[in-house]
Amino acid sequence: MSLHIAGMGWVTPLGSSVPEVWGRLLRGEEAAVEIISDSVGQESHPVFRVPASALKDLPAHPRLRRASAISRFAAAAGIAALDDAGITISAPDAPRIALIFAISNGGVIYTKRFYRDIVAAGANTASPLLFPETVFNAPASHLAALLGLTGVSYTLVGDGAVGLLAMRMAEDLMRNDNFDYSLVVGAEEADWLLCDAYSKWRLTRSAPPIEPFHSPAKGMILSEGSGAILMARSGSVKIAMTHAGTSYTKRSRLGEASKKVLRELEAPLGAAVIASANGTFIDAAEASAVTDVMPGSAVYALKPALGESVGASTLWQVITGAQALRTGTLPPMLHMSSNLPFPPPKGDADTLPIRDAVVLGCGLNQQVAGLRLSI
Repeated sequence: MSLHIAGMGWVTPLGSSVPEVWGRLLRGEEAAVEIISDSVGQESHPVFRVPASALKDLPAHPRLRRASAISRFAAAAGIAALDDAGITISAPDAPRIALIFAISNGGVIYTKRFYRDIVAAGANTASPLLFPETVFNAPASHLAALLGLTGVSYTLVGDGAVGLLAMRMAEDLMRNDNFDYSLVVGAEEADWLLCDAYSKWRLTRSAPPIEPFHSPAKGMILSEGSGAILMARSGSVKIAMTHAGTSYTKRSRLGEASKKVLRELEAPLGAAVIASANGTFIDAAEASAVTDVMPGSAVYALKPALGESVGASTLWQVITGAQALRTGTLPPMLHMSSNLPFPPPKGDADTLPIRDAVVLGCGLNQQVAGLRLSI
């Protein structure tokens, strides 16, 4: 079975139009940082937020009027992916499109907000409109209703690799002739609670820049947004191979798990690597894996420009890989270490004769996944 990317959409701290954001990445731009705090805590944290302008084209809909930011991000990206593919959903199409939603932290945010309202002002003041957002599959429900989808809908909860695992699940669903398309959407919202948790785990830094592959690792900055991939049996970029994913039990085992994924993706020499390096322990493991399995590959890390959006990040990486193949270019690497063991994009945007791109997703909670794109 041959699967392709038929359409793409994203909502990022640099905007939402794929051509616009891609152009900004090629120019070496990065998102502006915002400092957030919470009345409960005593610390402030930097985040990369989605600008209001990124949602300007989101249609008015009763389901979105009081929906979470995660749901609005997901709706905007999903609609953009369908528009990119030129797909208008009619009644006969509705049951033939599968929806797979990927998320990591979303429901935790709204559980905190719901119970904080109860503690602060009493049980009668907690909004019943907020409670549904505490459920992880709330964004998938909103998106399916907004688009009029009546087929299957799944929500996967995981770490930063969850978007790639959702695409693997979508591939499995597409083996069923009952589906013409699978819409894979991942979303995340930046919140003080999450920033504080990641800070307590010593994974974040107090200010930009994010420096991928730096030794020692200096930490990441959380961000928010969404990404959407419409998978079909035809399209401009082929999904040459997905991976079922693997796990690592200790940080010291991440390098071997990453090598296993890269080997099994069978990437040819000269393929580009879109890495998940985010300024944490992930980076050294990815550098070791790429050096060992794909020596000489150009490597690009997206997160210095857009931040670590967890549930959405690997779908952003897939879009980046697809754009690299479509345009024959990779953006410059931002804030890279001077002693990298492989040649990253550098200076202005590099023009590269690439026909394959590997997306590697290493999560912070023991998941590793990947896929290979080709043209």
